[in-house]
Amino acid sequence: MTVLRLRILFDEAMLGPGKAELLERIGQTGSISAAGRQMNMSYKRAWMLVEEMNRAFRDPLVSSTRGGPGGGGAELTEAGKRVLGLYHRIVETATMASAESLASLEAMLRPADAPDMSAEK
Repeated sequence: MTVLRLRILFDEAMLGPGKAELLERIGQTGSISAAGRQMNMSYKRAWMLVEEMNRAFRDPLVSSTRGGPGGGGAELTEAGKRVLGLYHRIVETATMASAESLASLEAMLRPADAPDMSAEK
């Protein structure tokens, strides 16, 4: 199966599949640390990415409350939900628009079980 993975580079920011997945998992778990654990990412790395995204966009994408006796938490803001939805729409549109070219490229690949003949010249 062919998968198109897009990384969008802005002047001072980047949004790609890893950050999008982190946002999705924060939305699902209500926790930055739990989202990071699910992605085999350190708590520090997950927080750093969230802070980077929150600084890059006009409105923060994730809001959080500190832990303590009642525990902390995190959630996607309306801006975060919108950014995530737009990212997914861009990927879907690009995938549909490039389906024919991707299929042509894939057809040119050597089958996984075929021997590599390039060294035998």
